[in-house]
Amino acid sequence: MADIKSPEERSKNMAAIRCKNTKPEIYLRKALYARGYRYRIAPTTVPGHPDIYLAKYRLAIFVHGCFWHRHEGCKYSYMPKSRIEFWKQKFENNVARDRLVRQQLMSEDVRCLIVWECAINQSQKKAWSSESLIDAVVDFIESDGKYMEISADRVLPS
Repeated sequence: MADIKSPEERSKNMAAIRCKNTKPEIYLRKALYARGYRYRIAPTTVPGHPDIYLAKYRLAIFVHGCFWHRHEGCKYSYMPKSRIEFWKQKFENNVARDRLVRQQLMSEDVRCLIVWECAINQSQKKAWSSESLIDAVVDFIESDGKYMEISADRVLPS
């Protein structure tokens, strides 16, 4: 299937996709700040430059987009219809890099929390559930767990 946009329009769309300070990241940062947590944003001294780093807890928080980081079973993690080989390779590289960064963090005794975009989207749509997402994040921060992922089906009631 051919792309419905011209190469120039597609290039403009792709260039507009942000890798830092996305709406889900800002939402989570504001919620953590409101709860009294202080953090660094994308520190260059920590492997993988996590979206949020809480030095006091040695915790790296990544806000992963379901599309770009291939959240299994998520409706946002679809495969584009054109240039399938390009996208397949791109996604495989992203997943491999995520795995490598997670291993580097664990070897340096840095805890790792991944919050999927779908969980944040769900919590923003339903005001009653936003507290359960932030509560889950805070519970992990205060725990001694090494690794956890939070997604829409894990935090929010079905």
